[in-house]
Amino acid sequence: MLFNSLSFVLFLIIVLTLYYLKLFSWTNKKRLLLLASYIFYGVWNPPLVILLWISTMVDWTAGKRLAVEKNHKKRKQWLLLSICVNLGFLAFFKYGDFLLENFVTVVNAIGVDFQARPMDIILPMGISFYTFQTMSYTIDMYKGKTERARTFLDFALYVTFFPQLVAGPIVRAKELISQFYAPKRATANQFIWGLFLLTMGLFQKVVLADTLLSGTADNVFGSDKLLHGVDAWIGTLAFSGQIFFDFAGYSTCAIGIALMLGIILPDNFKYPYASLGFSDLWSRWHISLSSWLKDYLYIPLGGNRYGITRMYVALMLTMLLGGLWHGAAWTFMVWGGLHGTYLILEKLQKQYIPFEINKWNGIVLAFITFSCVNITWVFFRASEFDKAWNMIKSMFYLQTDGAKILGNIDIIKVSVVVGVLFLCHWFMRNTSMKEVSLKINPMFLGVFWAVITFLIVIAQGSGEQFIYFQF
Repeated sequence: MLFNSLSFVLFLIIVLTLYYLKLFSWTNKKRLLLLASYIFYGVWNPPLVILLWISTMVDWTAGKRLAVEKNHKKRKQWLLLSICVNLGFLAFFKYGDFLLENFVTVVNAIGVDFQARPMDIILPMGISFYTFQTMSYTIDMYKGKTERARTFLDFALYVTFFPQLVAGPIVRAKELISQFYAPKRATANQFIWGLFLLTMGLFQKVVLADTLLSGTADNVFGSDKLLHGVDAWIGTLAFSGQIFFDFAGYSTCAIGIALMLGIILPDNFKYPYASLGFSDLWSRWHISLSSWLKDYLYIPLGGNRYGITRMYVALMLTMLLGGLWHGAAWTFMVWGGLHGTYLILEKLQKQYIPFEINKWNGIVLAFITFSCVNITWVFFRASEFDKAWNMIKSMFYLQTDGAKILGNIDIIKVSVVVGVLFLCHWFMRNTSMKEVSLKINPMFLGVFWAVITFLIVIAQGSGEQFIYFQF
């Protein structure tokens, strides 16, 4: 079920109505949310709900045992059970075909004539998100950083909570499970602000991402021609804006819906396109994933505790695996590798060529960071490495005979939208939408809300799924 669909609007109205009826106890309201979460997920493919049940049962059992087991060896066995089951599902469903294709390529390269039938595995929606979320529970239990969930209902709801089930934010157990222990009811201000956030998220998705930018990005990256440099840049900028509005739009919707239920979810984006370097970028973009990778991958790999060489290796491995998390393709590995390279170069610059950032050179640094990010988006979006490489060559004018496939309207539209996006991020980088709204006349805010609602309605979106659903 998609946030940007009429069926979800009806679904949400029913859930909110039942949730706020005084006839139900808090336990029954949690059961309602759990049932709603299974319905929300099962609409796509009902049998895949079984994977959620298995992950829930395995991690609940592992967590229950870790809470009482004192033997270090047995504790490690319960942790390994959780990790193997969760990563096993992820490896099979997300990387099965990718691993098979590469195995066939390798054996053919060494002279063995072998062909395998594609497995045509259906990728469960959002499996990477709920896998990382439920794994964090057992890992934190093993390390003694969180307490066992009080009831199975609380834990099951933590795994499947529908606003953030499919595309995050990836929430830690101590941030969410404890909120289920006592009755939750949104205040009037929370409910209104949650509804406003839901509207803003849909505006980002339906109007900005789908209506204004996706067509241009699809035309450029779907073309089989060598492109002119301007078209390559405009297509890349279009995707840069599209993926931000699409993913930040989902996160904004999720936070808003949860807030309407009285549940607080953490921010997942903080105006990342105004980042002053790549360390800053990853503290602002997909914050829940970057913090997960830091805590459960980068630090266990050694982090910055064992010398500079080990730190660089850990950093590169983390970003490579972060790229692979996004998709089963070598282009995602290149995307992760580029970000790892950027981070290493940034650390070297700070060590050997330090300089003070001020308001004058800050926007220049933000623009350079944004430009470098756009180069990585080429590999993220392109379906094949050759396509991505041709795009890069066009963007740097290493080929001069590229075709022009975009009209002036597309060029102007994308330039204006992405230009305004960059400037908004720059002026908002040290504040928040909530803080700004408190300074605005309520009448003006109401008019703005009405306008973006009207634009959502007239955009008549085609119900495109969110980009990160495929991850």
